[in-house]
Amino acid sequence: MIDLRSDTVTKPSSEMYKAMAAAEVGDDVYGDDPSVNELEETVADLLGHEAGMYVPSGTQSNLSAVLTHCGRGDEYIIGAPYHIARAEAGGTAALGGVVPQHVPVGADGAVDLDAMEDQIKPDDMHFPMTRLLCFENTHNGKAKGPDYMNAATSLAKRHGLAAHLDGARIMNAAIANDCAAKDLTSGFDSVSLCLSKGLGAPAGSVLVSSAPFIKAARRWRKMLGGGMRQSGLYAACGLVAIRSQVDRLAEDHRLAARLVSELAQIPGIETEPEGAHTNMIFIQVAGEHRDALQAHMKERGILIGGRAPTFRLVTHRDISEADVQTTVGAFAEYFRDAG
Repeated sequence: MIDLRSDTVTKPSSEMYKAMAAAEVGDDVYGDDPSVNELEETVADLLGHEAGMYVPSGTQSNLSAVLTHCGRGDEYIIGAPYHIARAEAGGTAALGGVVPQHVPVGADGAVDLDAMEDQIKPDDMHFPMTRLLCFENTHNGKAKGPDYMNAATSLAKRHGLAAHLDGARIMNAAIANDCAAKDLTSGFDSVSLCLSKGLGAPAGSVLVSSAPFIKAARRWRKMLGGGMRQSGLYAACGLVAIRSQVDRLAEDHRLAARLVSELAQIPGIETEPEGAHTNMIFIQVAGEHRDALQAHMKERGILIGGRAPTFRLVTHRDISEADVQTTVGAFAEYFRDAG
């Protein structure tokens, strides 16, 4: 199947399987797994921070971060459609009693910093205490550069607040901005990087911050059930991802740009005016075509997905130039026959 639903569907590379077979392992809860320790140190250095913590998922990484920054009844401010706010099952409120305050996000994927600042609460018994500002890069594939990220962290510092970055696809943002990842991340108090999206590892994220913060976050990881044992098998794949899969993200971006450019020529498909965003594109079709189109594509060995009214198509390591051509042909066939 040509699977364009997400970049989470990648299979481990042959290099990753070899790394798993050769991985040195120990008990990570005791801090004895050398592969995990190496991964944590590598990612922390990559993102400009002191220490890291390997966790099973990005959701657990973000949740551990928010619960470390905030106590029960505290508040964090976040873009309304960001993943922590919308797609992590409300864990910060349900499990931590931390109150989210949502603010709008623009078409470019960025929070309006003035609107965020307006929501910071004064020290008044009627309000929750604002403790944390949360950001996301990329959002829907849209990458923000160093200037915006520095402005975001400066806002937090002016008000004596912490800033957390959900940087699940931060390496895509770095490639898109032609900068080092730490140019986008070093000013944040904590950052989460996902290894199982465009970087292609089978599982895992790394939360980075200061050493004292990570020590506190490990208690939350344990409480949330995320204390793993010989997890160096997975960490070995993460090291391969960091060392050999970052530069090739540019190819995913190129294929996404080609895909959206060719789909824009097909009557019946509406694309966003700006085209591709890193490795993601979003298209719309008339509502009566949605289910039939998805079935048509699946019959031809192509999986597409996304929340109505859009389809989100995501390129990744397992998508080739030929796959893009096949996909464009299948879309064209459907609308030619439907027309």
